[in-house]
Amino acid sequence: MKVSINWLRDYVDIDLSAEKVAEILMNLGLPCEGIELSADDAVIDVEVTSNRGDCLSHIGIARELAAATGKELRLPEVRLEEMDRPASDMVQVEIREPQACGRYTARVIEGVKVGPSPDWVRKRLEAVGLRSVNNVVDATNYAMMETGQPPHAFDFATIEGGKIIVRKARPGEQIVSIDGTQCTLTPDMLVIADAERPVALAGVMGGLKTEVTDATTTILLEDAHFAPVTIRTTSRRLSLPSEASYRFERIVDIERIEWASQRTAQLIVQLAGGRIAKGVVDVYPGKPQPRRVSMRLSRLNKLLGIDVPQDAAMKILASLKFEPRLQDGSIVCVSPTWRSDIQREVDLIEEIARVYGYDKVSTGSKIQIEAKPADARQKLSEAIGSFLNGCGFYETVNVTFVDRAVADLFASEGASHLGVRDVTRKTGNLLRQTLLGSLLGVLKTNVNAKNLPCRIYEMADTFVPSGAKDSLPKEGAKVSLVMDGELRQLRGAVEGLIRRVNRTADVRFEPAEFVWAQVGARILVNGREIGQAGVFSDTVREKFDFKDLTPCGAELDFEELMALKGGPIKIRPIPRFPAIDRDLSILVPEQTAWAQIAQAIESVSPDELEEVRFVDIYRGKGIAPGRKSVTLSLRFRDDFGTLTHETVDGYQKAIVESLGKAVDAELRTV
Repeated sequence: MKVSINWLRDYVDIDLSAEKVAEILMNLGLPCEGIELSADDAVIDVEVTSNRGDCLSHIGIARELAAATGKELRLPEVRLEEMDRPASDMVQVEIREPQACGRYTARVIEGVKVGPSPDWVRKRLEAVGLRSVNNVVDATNYAMMETGQPPHAFDFATIEGGKIIVRKARPGEQIVSIDGTQCTLTPDMLVIADAERPVALAGVMGGLKTEVTDATTTILLEDAHFAPVTIRTTSRRLSLPSEASYRFERIVDIERIEWASQRTAQLIVQLAGGRIAKGVVDVYPGKPQPRRVSMRLSRLNKLLGIDVPQDAAMKILASLKFEPRLQDGSIVCVSPTWRSDIQREVDLIEEIARVYGYDKVSTGSKIQIEAKPADARQKLSEAIGSFLNGCGFYETVNVTFVDRAVADLFASEGASHLGVRDVTRKTGNLLRQTLLGSLLGVLKTNVNAKNLPCRIYEMADTFVPSGAKDSLPKEGAKVSLVMDGELRQLRGAVEGLIRRVNRTADVRFEPAEFVWAQVGARILVNGREIGQAGVFSDTVREKFDFKDLTPCGAELDFEELMALKGGPIKIRPIPRFPAIDRDLSILVPEQTAWAQIAQAIESVSPDELEEVRFVDIYRGKGIAPGRKSVTLSLRFRDDFGTLTHETVDGYQKAIVESLGKAVDAELRTV
């Protein structure tokens, strides 16, 4: 934003050099990027943050200087000499998209004479980087740089039916902008239309057919308020940046639009002559309520670390037009309509700090930081990460949103999702109910990069709709794992992770069906379900284009893991007597689960059976259709003596018989 010192003096009495003005603005949070000096003026290039749209004008900058220097702000005196014919008889305005256009005003000025602008107008516009076009257009640009409200002047004779309609564009509609760009419009773009066609891109740029020319004699003057996101989307999609869109994207003052319209009309008549129709057509669908923000004096001093006198705080807020009043140890303010950035107590504290002076905050040679130990949640997160890293898993961090196609893969038919209305997230705008979809996207990236094998995990919150109207979602932390290996490898990692939290936990995988898995299991710990695991279905694989890969995944409830408090660690001496290992390969029906095999062994296991371990599965040559070969390892040990092979043979015989009865197993001899 380029600011002319001479222009600023119209609104505030300042007898300061450009360097001093730049220094004051810098201290107010408006850095100076450069100063251009001329024979009779100086122009400061001020950097304005995106939340301070009120400073994109000379009046806005003057208001800041007035607050910092204690001077009075002078606004231009506006007086209009209107003719008897009312504007409402000449033009009608209809807003069909009140969410995108909060207010629209229209004035009519007859008998203008379009021509060159006087030197003082051209010099001021050129000083701040705008070229002179003609007196009418220059008047609108002058008003924009003065007030921050972008107006637009139409040639009234080109507006069909004398009607303005603010609506969304229709598919396939086109318009040629003032700069000659052929624009093909989409239904999400807001346009200003007459009775037949679009005549302007709302808040971005006017149309070529309705621009003011030397033949124009009657002006339709627009001043309006448009939703920032709508303007930003249109401007960027059509590659049509403008001074107007830059301001609308940063919010203009909806309450001052009528005053800005009067000021613009006054300037047009001053520069181009003419007569103003009586009144204004002002369509204002939803007038916002005043925003009240309170600030505790105790919080002010605590947050800044210095004592700001109450009188000083009140004076600063009054100079910024916050209408402060004391109430029970707090200062209650009414946020000015041009300060859309003031929402919370801390915003008021920032206002006081920057005007009071950051230099008044004392500095010290030392700082003191209190170190606090990690809490239980942090410790568990670190333990989980450390264990999974040891298992070859790498942590990922993904965005909280997924698109509907991915969300539906993991939800039952007809399930609802929570989304955001932000138009910048038209696809990936649904809050995750599971982390598995995001992890599969990461796996796909690694597959494309031929970075295999790939094991990844994530710890993050998920959001499940509660089902009740106007209620918050069920937010819960999850630990999710995805890998390109076999499910039994993933199971080993999950079991190890759980026993890392609680060494004595009873971990079981119980077969279950999930919409996303071709083979699934509920993860039970001490009889309580804490998660799910499974091999991803063909539908999921097709969505992520895994042609030669069948990944598997698991998801655990972090809060359930937190609840797994392990007891004291029991230490036992190194066994005094050797163990005997027996490997068995048994043929069982294809549908037989490992849990059934383990249960059959457990039902007849002697005290000397120390461990049962799964080894491998084989299908292929030598194995009858519908059968599979499962290899397992049995470890026997007697704590009070050395086992003989004859004794173990008896144990093994009983186990084989139990397997035969329970799961139709037979020993594989070849």
